[in-house]
Amino acid sequence: MKALVLAGGTGSRLRPLTHTMAKQLIPLANKPVILYGIEAIVAAGIREIGVVVGGAARELRDVIGDGSRFGARITYLVQEEPLGLAHAVRVARDWLGEDDFLMYLGDNYLSGGIADLMARYRAERQARRATGAPLRPADAWILLAKVADPTRFGIAELAGNGTVARMEEKPAVPSSDLAVVGVYLFTPAVHEAVAAIEASARGELEITDAVRRLIDTGRTVRGSLVTGYWKDTGEVDDLLEANNAVLEDVERSVHGDVDEGSEVIGRVRIEKGASIVRSRVVGPAVIGADVRVHDSVIGPFTSVADGCRISGSAVRSSILLDGVRLDGAGPVEGSLLGRHACVSGPGPGPGPRPQRLVLGDHSSVLLVG
Repeated sequence: MKALVLAGGTGSRLRPLTHTMAKQLIPLANKPVILYGIEAIVAAGIREIGVVVGGAARELRDVIGDGSRFGARITYLVQEEPLGLAHAVRVARDWLGEDDFLMYLGDNYLSGGIADLMARYRAERQARRATGAPLRPADAWILLAKVADPTRFGIAELAGNGTVARMEEKPAVPSSDLAVVGVYLFTPAVHEAVAAIEASARGELEITDAVRRLIDTGRTVRGSLVTGYWKDTGEVDDLLEANNAVLEDVERSVHGDVDEGSEVIGRVRIEKGASIVRSRVVGPAVIGADVRVHDSVIGPFTSVADGCRISGSAVRSSILLDGVRLDGAGPVEGSLLGRHACVSGPGPGPGPRPQRLVLGDHSSVLLVG
């Protein structure tokens, strides 16, 4: 069994931030989202991982490494153009060989991991071995989650026996509320399906079309509901919501310096080298290493990455990447601030309207009171 992690997309819905970084590297609680997926794959017992990369290949390699720190071996596979998820499978064809494989979208976050899916797969395999039936399980397993707006997702319709009867991509009139989560389990049968499909109207080879091809040619495709929280972090609001979900599980640990004039409330993680002076930090929140917070209010639901400088400001429900500077800014709320972005202003003031910002790396913004 191998795993294929897809990280070759452009992240157009997260611009301007993704002009200078891969969307899969945007952090949740100060850890790149793709690392949660890799950790879940390894926890499920898969050690051979291929990562499909595009224009951000070097940065992804620098962050992920060779896999040794996860107890895995990682191979990088280059997708020259982002031509769809099924195209990524084509790119990885030689590396995948005739192995079954798990496909995991690198910008998806699953709190429950994939252990349940893998347990179902292995149980079916063992049951077939015990009865003398062919060892291959269903030709595809897909994870599904109930969603409020099915028109935003690929949608699956289940038959009574748990098999997938029908799939459609972002339907105007959905036949169900079960969205296809970015985790798939395939046998080599999918390669024939991928080879048979053509590009969609948006010029991409859609994995939904490949799965539909499996169904239409009599292959068995099973669906399983996710057991935990799931979010596709392809948009700002989704990233912030996923960050909130991860922060809910943060345990209180204060390793930095907090002066007597400061207050740390609730589940807050403060890393070594951080300094909190005359400030208030409200959990859930994480404060990275070498962060300096002076005369400010942080949180709740805020992630502050390494090396940030926050003075005379207020920020909540936001993600601050490495080296962000806030000087007299606030309240800043529901924001995503890229690396070394700088926001300055007249200070929090007596209840001004909250500012919501999405800034790329090295941006500079002056807030006028």
